[in-house]
Amino acid sequence: MRFLFLGDMVGRTGRVAVRDRLPGLVADWRLDFVVVNGENAAGGFGITEDIFEETVAAGADVVTTGNHAFDQREALTFASRHDRFLRPANYPKGTPGRGSCLVEARNGARVLVANVMGRVFMHPELDDPFRAAEDILAACPLGEQADAVIFDFHAEATSEKQCFGHFLDGRASVVVGTHTHVPTADHQILPHGTAYQSDAGMCGDYDSSLGMDKEEPINRFVTKVPRGRFEAASGPATICGLAVEISDRTGLAEKVGTVRIGPRLEGSVPSFW
Repeated sequence: MRFLFLGDMVGRTGRVAVRDRLPGLVADWRLDFVVVNGENAAGGFGITEDIFEETVAAGADVVTTGNHAFDQREALTFASRHDRFLRPANYPKGTPGRGSCLVEARNGARVLVANVMGRVFMHPELDDPFRAAEDILAACPLGEQADAVIFDFHAEATSEKQCFGHFLDGRASVVVGTHTHVPTADHQILPHGTAYQSDAGMCGDYDSSLGMDKEEPINRFVTKVPRGRFEAASGPATICGLAVEISDRTGLAEKVGTVRIGPRLEGSVPSFW
């Protein structure tokens, strides 16, 4: 199975880049399944229903989120209407929406996608992400109810991300980190067959501070006095993500490569497609 994950879309420039480029990638690479993180798509803060539907129409099978899942108030309503829209599974009981879903891929495979959020340097009051992952896999294990298992681990600390990857090694097809918006160089297949990357990076303007116009963040670092709101940067976007070839027999990763398409970062596309 050919799987593509795209990191956090940031602002209009990020979501337009995904909208415009993803259909061609699906066709050219003959992708079976695509997951896109959309939590920063609406001006850098949250996602609207229109943006979610636009992203699905472009080729995303599932849209994941993170700590900004409900920054747009309408998400509290539409989250429960869309099976393929995910918020972190370890949010408190009763939070609108769902944290995982089982979706049929273009090749007929059953793909479990789960969205889990880390606690280190973020929200320590959340439920244990490791226990949440255990519960998800107990209900839908790889090789039984699911032919492939994808985890978007939305977290700040690289140590927590790496431990989460090793914790699920051999039980998930892919564990990919989001949230920090900078693509890491540690993409690999872990010893028991799980494809892993600490952070997929973002789909947004890299002449920025994590996708936001850089002037206000610089001002706050220098003066400690806010002068205005953070605004999403509007320059040309670079698409970043992770490409994985998943075995149809075992559901584990066979090949892994990074995706970087755009004007600022060194380009990278998977050599195996």
